[in-house]
Amino acid sequence: MTFDLTGDLAAVDPLAAWHAVLNRDRQFDGRFVYAVSSTQVYCRPSCPSRRPARHRVSFFPSPQQAEAAGFRACRRCRPQSTQGSLPDQRIEQARQYLDDHADETVTLRRLADHVTLSPFHLQRAFQRTLGLSPKAYQDAKRIERFTALLNQGASVTHATYAAGFGSSSRVAERVSDTLGMTPSAYRSGGKGVTLRYTTARTAVGRVLMAGTERGVVSVSLGKSDASLLALLHDAYPQATLSRDQNGLKRQMQALLQCLNGRPLSDALSLDMQGTAFQRKVWKALQDIPRGSTRTYREIAREIGQPTAARAVARACATNPVAIVIPCHRVVREGGNLAGYRWGLERKKQLLALERERQDI
Repeated sequence: MTFDLTGDLAAVDPLAAWHAVLNRDRQFDGRFVYAVSSTQVYCRPSCPSRRPARHRVSFFPSPQQAEAAGFRACRRCRPQSTQGSLPDQRIEQARQYLDDHADETVTLRRLADHVTLSPFHLQRAFQRTLGLSPKAYQDAKRIERFTALLNQGASVTHATYAAGFGSSSRVAERVSDTLGMTPSAYRSGGKGVTLRYTTARTAVGRVLMAGTERGVVSVSLGKSDASLLALLHDAYPQATLSRDQNGLKRQMQALLQCLNGRPLSDALSLDMQGTAFQRKVWKALQDIPRGSTRTYREIAREIGQPTAARAVARACATNPVAIVIPCHRVVREGGNLAGYRWGLERKKQLLALERERQDI
């Protein structure tokens, strides 16, 4: 029997499944259940209950098959429910509460009282599930709303208070940390901002790198410098574009070394815009080993949102820094290549280069 990592199980590999149960790996929730002969109960792999002895455990691809064999569902982790376990539901309630009170300062104690968890357990579970602390999540959502309002034409003042920031100084501090430019500069398409850029030849075509003093904002791939420069201008129509071959030499060398099989250098600091969800996806992409691939569904599970495969694909498509955030390592189920902004042939070449040079 084999363990199908796509989640469409016809059978379960007992060794792989037992390893997931021992580690309470929530990635595997929904992919199989385990049943315990001494209690006649079946559970999710992530169930917080005490681990049973291995000889008492059997595995089933679905709750229906476990019940057909005479087992009943665990009341603690609710494996037959599509809504997740009780702890998962409480984290979802906490997330929704933060979204509903975006214009307020929600303390950890207040949030914990709302979902009837201790502040300690809420903080730890929220971080594990969403990849952010409750405070960081609320800040990220405010930035997301703020930038969306600016893109819709709202004034900086209106966007500041509508997004839930208490003062213009607070929003200036948080937005500049995230966007690398002032709110008014971002709203105007980079007006008053100088973007330095440089280009180079690579094994997969021409590459353009652009950045502010804070770090790299764009890495794009194409056939010519002119076409890449036009893309940069479209993204930042009011910014001043200045070629700086020498000033960005160290960063470009780091990028080229990455293509030659070496790990990404610390020389490449990033100055990127993105929602909380996008940043979670981009971080997961950077964790994929060179020469390896993951599916959109696997990335969705890794960030704790197993039904968000399509949103993961959109986050990959909006990745502003090719290669540095390796969205080329994400494939469809079965390993099929699809959905690469810079062309499928280039995606194929990048993966081949990494596999060829991953041991360098």
